[in-house]
Amino acid sequence: MAHWLIKSEPSVWSWDDQVKAGAKGTHWDGVKNHTAKLNLMAMKTGDQVFFYHSNEGLEVVGIVEVIKEAYNWLPGEPWVLVDFKAVKPLPKPVTLLAVKAEPKLAKMALVTSFRLSVQPVTEDEWDIVCEMGGL
Repeated sequence: MAHWLIKSEPSVWSWDDQVKAGAKGTHWDGVKNHTAKLNLMAMKTGDQVFFYHSNEGLEVVGIVEVIKEAYNWLPGEPWVLVDFKAVKPLPKPVTLLAVKAEPKLAKMALVTSFRLSVQPVTEDEWDIVCEMGGL
């Protein structure tokens, strides 16, 4: 199983919105970056994903799970969607400042490729952020 991080502005789609989508989940859209698209295409059903509030909050707030792998949403369009469902909130959101302050996370994509909206997360990074978030 791989781990990932997806970003959303809370004013557009928040953790609360994701939770309200329930077990049926919802698709992830708006990705218009080739690297982010390739990351979406690499996701597999069951992969665990950090849900990160971008621009407002700047923090990992929960964990979602891939429930439907990449699919095209408009004929002829090169972009893909992936469906996610909420799994659980982090008891303590993990801020970008906290991630940057942790030397073991210095190479995390959240630090090195901050603008990328869909990022891989290593097993070690996953464990550290989960611990920081009270899991």
